[in-house]
Amino acid sequence: MSRSRMRSSLDEQIQAVAGSLFVSEYFSQSAQRLSFYSWYGNAKVFHFHVPEDTVLLRWLLQASRGKEPECTSMEVTVHFRYGAPPVINPLGTHFPANATVRPSYNISITLSSAVQNTTFVNITTPAAGDWFIAAHLPEAAGRIEVKGFSTPCTYMFQADMFVLRLTDMPVLEPGVAMPQTIVSPAKPLHVKVFVPKYTARMWFELRSCMTSERRACTVRVVLGSITLPQSFQRIITCTGNVNCSVSLDSLPWEKWVQIMVESLGTANASVSLEMLASFTDCRPGSTSSFLNFSSLNQSQAGSGPGSPTPSTGMALRNTSDQRSFCLQNQPVVREDLDVVSVRYRLLNGPSVAVYSISPTLLLLNLNSGMDSGGSLVVNLLLNKTSLSQANATVVACVSAASPVLSLNTTQNCSTAFFQGYPLSLSTSSAEAMLIVLYPQTDDWFLSLQLICPKGQSECNTAEAKVTVIAYLTPCFNDCGPYGQCSLLRRHGYLYAGCSCKAGWSGWSCTDDTKAQSVGAQNLATLLLTLSNLMFLPAIAVAVYRYYLVEASVYTYTMFFSTFYHACDQPGIAVMCIMDYDTLQYCDFLGSVVSIWVTILCMSRVKKILKYVLFVLGSLLIAMSLQLDRRGVWNMMGPCLFALIIMISAWVYHGVKRRHCYPSSWKRWVFYLLPGITLAFIAISVYAFMETNENYYYTHSIWHVLVAGSVAFLLPPRDKHKKPWAWSQKLTCRYQICQNDREELYAVT
Repeated sequence: MSRSRMRSSLDEQIQAVAGSLFVSEYFSQSAQRLSFYSWYGNAKVFHFHVPEDTVLLRWLLQASRGKEPECTSMEVTVHFRYGAPPVINPLGTHFPANATVRPSYNISITLSSAVQNTTFVNITTPAAGDWFIAAHLPEAAGRIEVKGFSTPCTYMFQADMFVLRLTDMPVLEPGVAMPQTIVSPAKPLHVKVFVPKYTARMWFELRSCMTSERRACTVRVVLGSITLPQSFQRIITCTGNVNCSVSLDSLPWEKWVQIMVESLGTANASVSLEMLASFTDCRPGSTSSFLNFSSLNQSQAGSGPGSPTPSTGMALRNTSDQRSFCLQNQPVVREDLDVVSVRYRLLNGPSVAVYSISPTLLLLNLNSGMDSGGSLVVNLLLNKTSLSQANATVVACVSAASPVLSLNTTQNCSTAFFQGYPLSLSTSSAEAMLIVLYPQTDDWFLSLQLICPKGQSECNTAEAKVTVIAYLTPCFNDCGPYGQCSLLRRHGYLYAGCSCKAGWSGWSCTDDTKAQSVGAQNLATLLLTLSNLMFLPAIAVAVYRYYLVEASVYTYTMFFSTFYHACDQPGIAVMCIMDYDTLQYCDFLGSVVSIWVTILCMSRVKKILKYVLFVLGSLLIAMSLQLDRRGVWNMMGPCLFALIIMISAWVYHGVKRRHCYPSSWKRWVFYLLPGITLAFIAISVYAFMETNENYYYTHSIWHVLVAGSVAFLLPPRDKHKKPWAWSQKLTCRYQICQNDREELYAVT
């Protein structure tokens, strides 16, 4: 479907549904090239912002593939999430312990015979704020492809967003009955109500419902907005003239709550009704501001001997004071450390007092818009000596948008529109940890309350001290010893992901199902490094035949290839003598220059021309590697040019001598043909057989074959050159001097 046709059909739907009260808006982002999935960095992320008062959201998803013969049928997986990037697990790996994972909402788009596939996804009454889409191809095959040897198929994905927004949505005032009319079932009624801070409960009532035909009405009421992957809308159906009501606890503070009412009656009948909303406030209690500033100064400058230390529970000792509050606020300071890195510090010390009468509440601000790309870590530690009731339990709940204020009665870690993450502490289990991967952008709350098994009466005077450690980190535990934490970017949005190595996998590289053992890592390191010693025969042959420049190049290549692969290892057997990028560049440079000087040496051109080509070619190779280090033509270009020079020189020598060059059949059978065979086998292994799993031994074979081919392909020394005779070079009483021109010897 074309863009103009799709847009016109949407406009027709908008006019049919709403008339002039609604406004349509269109948001688009540039297409991205899809990748096969091996870690989160392969998923292409799209970030959109849904405006307030949106009643209809439509995604237009377009997937396409190239027309090359390499392109086959492919399945594109698209994930959706509200508030943060989707947490996905296409490979079925394990997540770290204590991490909470909820399956993402996803769909599949199949690209078979069609070059392009267009899919629509509609969401009614979506939550306002950040929405994320992540798309990727199936699992990567693991084959290492040399850039330029093959042309991979191009798969593209683009996401566009259309929203239908109500321009003048009615506002339901608390405590004021608002009459409204539903014109027809095709035009539902939308209203919104603002939830003030410290609201404990909302009572919503629908009454005086009557159709235009003076009959009993049937309507459906939907409270809240849709969020993915999970939605917690409250839906009630009201029938007849009886008042219909619902009570909602723990609503999102300082936010608008949408209410949609739709008629389930006949198509031609309108419905009139009244709506009423009322709130129950919560009176917070907290320590004084003087104590807060005093604690802040002490935490920064330190307390001197004899300086007064404020008690955390000073304001909470009186039980009658506690009963007058529905929660106890603990002031928390947000300290930004780096990108997607935040530390939360309690002003009154790392420990908080927890009671049974009212919950202790901590606010963890993740509302900056750049915090959803990391991991929120909450660690709780119970001080056993502070627990006066040995059989009591500290119940905790981590929730977004609104706190849970009734842990002592329900012990349920759920709010009106969000399912929180429960934790518990006791004398038998004094520590608890929670890891929230990609926490949604919002205010997060930590609620703690003391629970006694025989009832709250025995807990009235009980108290527990809990140490709270909370922070936001890009990658939990920095991806461990077998992973690398990478900061990813989509336009101005930053998020982090772990790239695992040595066979480890998982979100934080904690899944050792396919991990390499330490012995296998040591073996891989030894194979990749010691296989470079096969250059020693080539160096010895070059020195023996007076090719000293070539021998120097081979020595350079052997040295940097050995230490590059010692630094390039994914496991613990790693040794880097200098910067990794420098070692890699020197290894690539030495490899290509070695091939260049070997073929030029075989061409048997004049020495002055050979050395000029050595220097000029090395400079050009260094430049091309700086431009594109992994391009296949960085190796193939010098090889082909050197081969042209060699073939031209051999043809010249053959024409001049009037017979084949090289003329000796032994040279062809015992040196050239074995060397060429080894070189072709090496190129085949390097270009077509290497994968992530077999890299350590296939690349070691490449080292051996290339070094062996060099030893075979080096031409014999010049005829007037004699073998190295070290005894004749030593000065002992007299010297032996040789005159190459007259071939006479004289003793001096």
